[in-house]
Amino acid sequence: MRTRRFGRTDWQVSEIGYGLWGMGGWTGSDDQESLRALDLAISLGCTFFDTAWVYGLGKSETLLGQALRTHHDARVIVATKIPPKNMKWPAKDDSPVAETYPPDHIREYTEKSLTNLGVSTIDLQQFHVWSDTWARDAGWQRAVDDLKREKLVRAIGISVNRWQATNVLRALETGLVDSVQVVYNIFDQAPEDELLPYCQAHDIAVIARVPFDEGGLTGTLTPDSRWPDGDWRNTYFSPEHLAATLSRVDRLQPLVPEGMDLPELALRFILEHPAVCTTIPGMRRPRHVERNLAASDGVPLPPRLRDALRAHRWDR
Repeated sequence: MRTRRFGRTDWQVSEIGYGLWGMGGWTGSDDQESLRALDLAISLGCTFFDTAWVYGLGKSETLLGQALRTHHDARVIVATKIPPKNMKWPAKDDSPVAETYPPDHIREYTEKSLTNLGVSTIDLQQFHVWSDTWARDAGWQRAVDDLKREKLVRAIGISVNRWQATNVLRALETGLVDSVQVVYNIFDQAPEDELLPYCQAHDIAVIARVPFDEGGLTGTLTPDSRWPDGDWRNTYFSPEHLAATLSRVDRLQPLVPEGMDLPELALRFILEHPAVCTTIPGMRRPRHVERNLAASDGVPLPPRLRDALRAHRWDR
């Protein structure tokens, strides 16, 4: 497993990290299988784990905490997220910060996560939604400064709204934010325009999330793909969006090199960008862990293939 420097924190983290959303209650998730997958990931050298309180209302945090106790000597970086007080995703620019991230709420959910994880300090605490209309608010700034000073958290990050990669730049200018988490993949290349260069210039860590476009870039979806009632993927992959995704995947498939599958190509594309510190595919099963972590071998994509993939940018 290869590592990369995590911005100005100076941590070394595995370039393939672990996203825990799926084990917080997605259809088909199984707690014991999730724990086996976490155990395998740590054993194989994965050192960056990203969860959130809202993933099962503390469930994925608790599962990660259980895995950490099993591997108490492992040196890993734990990242979680504070939900907005109004519990609305994504953040709206007209939502006042008093309804999303007042200081007492920031502390309350940090303490909840500390309990769930069973740790005394959270390595990376993140805002789960964001609007840059809140950037100058003194309340959240004071709250995160207090958390750092009291050693309840080591670093602060922001998870950027999907398809709003620049809706964080004013917050980054405060100097209080150590990392950004942004949707970045073969389809979603917009962060390359402004956000990734800014982060490189200011030594801010970048976490690339949704590397497989919620499953679109796994190559496993079909026109008949459906999920049980209540599964959010039924909303994301509306009939129109599913059809558009499948059409774009069909155009991508001829570019997949022999001996490689589409998910591996998706991960390798992300790792090509020097601003990316880690990417966090969701992994609920040991076989997913083995497959995804194997992409961290330092072998670059051929330049012509990398350039060809750029033509598949999809601005939505």
